Amino acid sequence: MTEVRIEHDLLGDEPVPRDAYYGIQTQRAKQNFNITGVPISHFPELINSLAMVKMAAARANQQTGQLSDAKAEVIEAACRDIINGGYHDQFIVDLIQGGAGTSTNMNANEVIANRALEIMGHVKGEYEFLHPNNDVNMSQSTNDAYPTAARLAIIFASEPLSAALSDLIKALEEKSREFADVIKMGRTQLQDAVPMTLGQEFGAYAVTLREDIDRISYAAGLLQEVNLGGTAIGTGLNAHPDYPDLAIDALAEISGKPMQLAHCLVEATSDMGAFILFSGVLKRLAVKLSKVSNDLRLLSSGPRAGFNEINLPPMQPGSSIMPGKVNPVIPEAMNQTAFQVIGNDLAITMAAEAGQLQLNAMEPLIIYNLLSGMRMLGEAIKMLETKCVAGITANKEHCEHTVKNSIGIITALNPFIGYQNATRIAKKALHTGRGVVELVLEEGLLTAAQLDDLLQPSKMLSTRRIKPRG
Repeated sequence: MTEVRIEHDLLGDEPVPRDAYYGIQTQRAKQNFNITGVPISHFPELINSLAMVKMAAARANQQTGQLSDAKAEVIEAACRDIINGGYHDQFIVDLIQGGAGTSTNMNANEVIANRALEIMGHVKGEYEFLHPNNDVNMSQSTNDAYPTAARLAIIFASEPLSAALSDLIKALEEKSREFADVIKMGRTQLQDAVPMTLGQEFGAYAVTLREDIDRISYAAGLLQEVNLGGTAIGTGLNAHPDYPDLAIDALAEISGKPMQLAHCLVEATSDMGAFILFSGVLKRLAVKLSKVSNDLRLLSSGPRAGFNEINLPPMQPGSSIMPGKVNPVIPEAMNQTAFQVIGNDLAITMAAEAGQLQLNAMEPLIIYNLLSGMRMLGEAIKMLETKCVAGITANKEHCEHTVKNSIGIITALNPFIGYQNATRIAKKALHTGRGVVELVLEEGLLTAAQLDDLLQPSKMLSTRRIKPRG
């Protein structure tokens, strides 16, 4: 059996594994909350951000004279160990928990305290020498330390997401150049519209996704404003008057991010607005990625009885009963990831709305969905780029054939033969199965030379640069 040590709290005594760096409050949370099966250590950004907040608090408390130099130094050393990747396995509480994040905050306090005690040469649990609440949590409450760490974690987590998105955009731009001379039919409402190039189609995907890199950056910037120093409800009870500014300055230095103190700490303690906006940006990106994936599935459908304009790289056999079938599994997985992120946004909205008075107790759900959504999106984007977009090829001859045989090219002739003639020719072509060019020549509406000139790709396609929209 595992050897234990006995710790004490408000509710009494509780055995804790002797070698554990966490303590009694973490142990109780482990027993109470086994909801997602995902511990907070699943997100290193969150653990590192918690350690950064605690390090910043220790420095500020040391500067105000509230914490001794000796204690501040070992707390900072313990935090540095965590930031460098150590002891993450000791952060064991479930992401979803009651108490507005208290279990997460205490998990951090206890691990840091016990690691600091170890550095001091004491045994884990000898809190009379350095205490999780009195020392590590000095001048703090869960209600300012936890949301500050969460905001910082989201900022960190947004960076690999943006990097993955940038790589996908570059891959789409490369395909846009590769397919610049592949003429095809554009479609609206899944019906033939007017000619375009496959390069224009892929270029448009790159443009629409590039917009969201700026949106992610903007939304992450809003999360730089935090309520550290507000303690329980934003009034700063039990914190030195100089503590908030000192702690924010220290946090900015430690994290390398321009963290700022909120103008009104009472408002900032209960407000979830920045989280809602950030979630909306993730939803927007997810919708766009899903739409692109839908298009890739359509354009590659067939191969004989579908659009068959592009070929997706085959990744695995597609059926247990139909030999030779290969499914668009990568875009399908991207679709499903997008649906999950869209669902996360609704959960975040409901959690943000559920706040009451001076605090929102549902922040753990908000943080869980934002961090998990970003991780899922980032991994799915990398999958889409490397296992799908990078290997797409075009069926150029087939695309050109569909243009030449499409009734849609009548639109290009409309200014030269008139709308009524164009409508009549289109209707006749549809009912007889004959080609538009053949019928125009038959009726003498244009000469063969005129048709050859008007139906050149360069005459039918716009070469104007598309400007990004807001």
